[in-house]
Amino acid sequence: MKTNNHLVIMAGGVGSRFWPMSTAECPKQFIDVLGVGKTLLQLTVERFGQLISPENIWVVTNQKYMDIVHQQLPEMPAGNILCEPCRRNTAPCIAYVSWRIKSKDPKANIVVTPSDHLVMNVQEFQRVISTCMDFTADSDAIVTLGMKPTRPETGYGYIQADLSASSLRNKGIFRVDSFREKPDLETAQQYIKKNYYFWNAGIFIWNVSTIVNAFRIYQPKMNKIFEQMLPVYGTPQEQEVINERFPQCENISVDYAIMEKAEEIFVCPADFGWSDLGTWGSLQTQSKRDIYGNALIGDDINVFETHNCMIHTTQEKKVVVQGLDGYIVAENNDTLLICKLSEEQRIKQFSGEN
Repeated sequence: MKTNNHLVIMAGGVGSRFWPMSTAECPKQFIDVLGVGKTLLQLTVERFGQLISPENIWVVTNQKYMDIVHQQLPEMPAGNILCEPCRRNTAPCIAYVSWRIKSKDPKANIVVTPSDHLVMNVQEFQRVISTCMDFTADSDAIVTLGMKPTRPETGYGYIQADLSASSLRNKGIFRVDSFREKPDLETAQQYIKKNYYFWNAGIFIWNVSTIVNAFRIYQPKMNKIFEQMLPVYGTPQEQEVINERFPQCENISVDYAIMEKAEEIFVCPADFGWSDLGTWGSLQTQSKRDIYGNALIGDDINVFETHNCMIHTTQEKKVVVQGLDGYIVAENNDTLLICKLSEEQRIKQFSGEN
């Protein structure tokens, strides 16, 4: 385990497409979505295994989730939970945590990951992350992971790689040609016919000097906010100053703010059974299913003449479902959702939550 390796977990999202299981009070990253006895956040930390020591794990989240993070990750120092006073997308989040880490470890080598994704092959994941961290440790390269697409997915952004330009230092890492927005179905079908398009998993690897310099060059106004905070990082005043200054940041993703502008951007194509678990449909796809295509997560679910359903009822209640085909049945506390899988894009509307 290298002492300069750091892990940043972005855990501020609301996961509104997973309602009623995921709510603003307790979003999906803090829930045992898979029915395995561990939350997505806990699984995220676990899959980094021996690569990162607990004192070098950082979680950036909303202030109201600080206690949940502390409960779920008791081995992590409380000072490593960084609290955003408001939501400002991924660029301010990464700028803040990067300067915070730099103040403690100027030679830090960092991997940034969402808190709510699924990885099936953890051993291969660790191999890929380790390879990428070796690549960025002593260079000014930014590496992003590109997932080999298995279907024409319209819910992900894509990375176009230049497969003719592999890095001299690692033949499995290639220059990025361009980042592509979430496509329509026709465009996605074209992408997967070609071997140089990959899903953008939102997992980034860089050393702290590289990312801080990128913010200096491409986002000078935002960078100044966090660089000027150097004297207060790690002090009791930090939260108070963040509460005052963080809302001044532009609401912008790191893809727009840095990735599409920077020069030394590379992609590492990977295949370790990845899903962003963005929807009930994606959970059904990734879950073990019975011979009728039903994914059943819960202790006492009984189905009759039921096919292709996603049933998630983890509370202690007997559930009997008869005669449904292609439905979501999901329960949380006093809310029950029964909805066609084909209509799941309307769940946000059904929930009444914005």
